[in-house]
Amino acid sequence: VYILRSYRLHHYLGGGRPVYTLLLLLALALLTLLCEAQGRMDKARSQEENRAGLLRRVKRGWVWNQFFVLEEYTGLEPLYIGKLHSDMDLGDGSIKYILSGDGAGTTFTIDDSTGDIHAIKRLDREVKAQYLLKAQAWNRQTDRPLEPESQFIVKIQDINDNEPKFQDGPYQATIPEMSTIGTEVIRLTATDADDPTYGNSARVVYSILQGQPYFSVEPKTGEVRVSLAGMDREVREIYSIIIQAKDMGGQLGGLAGTTVVNITLSDVNDNPPMFDQKLYQMSVLESAPVGSVVGRIRAKDRDIGINAEMRYSIIDGDGRDTFDISTDPTNLFGIITIKKPLNFESKASYTLKIEGANTHLDHRFLDKGPFSHVTIVHVSVEDIDEPPEFSSAAYYIEVSEEAEIGTVFTTVSARDPDASNNSIRYSIEMTTDLGKYFYIDITSGALMTVVALDREELSWHNITVLAMEMSNPSMIGSVSVAVKILDVNDNPPSLTHYFEAFVCESAKAGQLIQTVTAIDPDDPLAGQQFYYSLAPEAANNPNFTLRDNQDNTAWILTRRGGWSQQDQSVYYLPIFISDGELPVQTSTSTLTIRVCSCDVEGNVMSCNAEAYHLPASLSRGALIAILACIFVMLVMILLMLSLRSHRKKPYLHDEEDNVHENIVRYDDEGGGEEDTEAFDIAAMWNPHEAHLVGKQRQDMLPEIESLSRYVPIACVGWPGSVCVGGDSNVQGYVLSKLLEADLDPCAPPYDSLQTYAYEGEGSVAESLSSLQSGCSNTDHEYDYLNDWGPRFKKLAEMYGVLETNNPPMW
Repeated sequence: VYILRSYRLHHYLGGGRPVYTLLLLLALALLTLLCEAQGRMDKARSQEENRAGLLRRVKRGWVWNQFFVLEEYTGLEPLYIGKLHSDMDLGDGSIKYILSGDGAGTTFTIDDSTGDIHAIKRLDREVKAQYLLKAQAWNRQTDRPLEPESQFIVKIQDINDNEPKFQDGPYQATIPEMSTIGTEVIRLTATDADDPTYGNSARVVYSILQGQPYFSVEPKTGEVRVSLAGMDREVREIYSIIIQAKDMGGQLGGLAGTTVVNITLSDVNDNPPMFDQKLYQMSVLESAPVGSVVGRIRAKDRDIGINAEMRYSIIDGDGRDTFDISTDPTNLFGIITIKKPLNFESKASYTLKIEGANTHLDHRFLDKGPFSHVTIVHVSVEDIDEPPEFSSAAYYIEVSEEAEIGTVFTTVSARDPDASNNSIRYSIEMTTDLGKYFYIDITSGALMTVVALDREELSWHNITVLAMEMSNPSMIGSVSVAVKILDVNDNPPSLTHYFEAFVCESAKAGQLIQTVTAIDPDDPLAGQQFYYSLAPEAANNPNFTLRDNQDNTAWILTRRGGWSQQDQSVYYLPIFISDGELPVQTSTSTLTIRVCSCDVEGNVMSCNAEAYHLPASLSRGALIAILACIFVMLVMILLMLSLRSHRKKPYLHDEEDNVHENIVRYDDEGGGEEDTEAFDIAAMWNPHEAHLVGKQRQDMLPEIESLSRYVPIACVGWPGSVCVGGDSNVQGYVLSKLLEADLDPCAPPYDSLQTYAYEGEGSVAESLSSLQSGCSNTDHEYDYLNDWGPRFKKLAEMYGVLETNNPPMW
């Protein structure tokens, strides 16, 4: 029965060659029977050894040491895997089977009494192909293992539950157009997750579902190939084919997967270019400058990219020397440009024969050529009203600076290039002849001078002559006229730079004191040549002489020694100078020579007879530095005085807030009655006479004087005396401030004359602090101040009750 069931199952799963499969199952069944017979023999031998009391290792015997189970079981009951059985199991329930290992308890369970193994989860071979489990038999009474653990394997048998898959689809491929049959396009591979070693579940066969007759696929390798020749990109560029991969060798019932392959045909140069027209008409103005674009043409090519790039050339025509053609940056269009200036009156039209040819040829398709085309371009030159043209592009004229006014030195000529040949009128552009040196005849174009010319003033004149058509004043031509003024020797030479020299008092006869040179504004062709000599009136000068060096320089030499500033401090030497051109020009220049005091090295110290000599130890720079320092110090002193005058005054409180301040302010702690240095009691007895006291403190007097305005003085001790400050408003204000301070337990004792940190030893007044005065509900009484002696008499007058019969102070 087992053999027949296995055979049917194998045949159902798609196994091939049933005869070989049947033989394999028969061998498996015989092996199983032998294992069972061996197990029974081992069991009988073990029982005999137990009866004989021999202590020997018990050999366990399993019914199976390897189990097979199909994947993807979908039944409602747990799937039975197999049965474990020990030779020591007598069937009395005393043995307990324990299962451990991969999936024990979660995927597989075992009946601990019978040893039956079940799968409680659906198994997937593609997730896990086998499980390694361990089993052991235990004695229930002793809870001890009867045998060591034994391993066995549960193998998951594959079924065809996975279709082939293309991992990278959809695919993109490119082949050249016009490819031959059999050209490989792409190789596809589909993967099947089923077991390739078992049956045909993973045996994949490829086929094409869409794309015939253009393409085909190899069934075993998955290579997509061209199956139709002559596919033209210009007809169709993109093809989408569908490839199928089917397992079970492509048999009926196999699973299949598909993918899409997008195939693009790349371009090849298989189409020749062609112009749309055989004749093109173009026109251009005759005034267009060289390099201007006349037009563009294109030989169209059905190919794309580099296969459509063109090269254009003018191969014939009467305008091949006047026009040129080039290819634009896209290499598609031909740009026709002007090569030479155009003139409608000379030639009104041109013919060009232009060829356009591919630059990249494919030798496989030369038979489809020729890959060039020719067209004719007719260019018409349009006439315009042109400005007059001068006979010369520029004029260069030389005029002597001694030319008389009204001299005609040249004549310019212009004509109208148009067929109408209109009359011309000439003029000079004013901005080029601001000095108005020249005049031009409006009809003949004759140029003449109107003022005297001077080369030394302006040696070149660059003027612009205008030519205007009479019938159309907007048509104006221009030409540049360069006038060079030729030199005439009309300026005398003169000394340069040195009109004053000096001679030291210690100079001897024949000593060089000055080298003189001359300048001449004229510019002779042979170069300057000057001649020097003393003026005739100084020819016999006893003091100085002149030597001409024949190189346009001359030396001034002394004739004697013994020079003295007291005798004569200044000498005047007239020098006669002449040039070497005709007419000869001469001049006389006077050189001033001063007698100076010099040091031993000949350096000038003073050229004045009463010169003031600075001390050698104090130079002029040192004096300037001293004066600068003094100026800086003065500026700093003025700045400090200004800051001091604008210094902030100390902040003063309002008078209302200062009424309750102490009469005398101290920056140190009071010393009580023992303090004889802190203040002058005389100032407190009579504040108005504080300035009369010999010994006083500078920090006490201002506050006493300021507060005396608010504290009234009692009229005591002197009959008929006048009470000062008896204003009732002041009395009410002081009393209100005193009450406010008394009721504020946190306020400092500003109601007393003096705040003391300590009272001093032996004080009869005890504590004068009013810090606790706010805690009492009774008014303060100051009658006891009369008992403290003359030092507190002032307080007694201000706060206490007077012993006299005089009226109260407030």
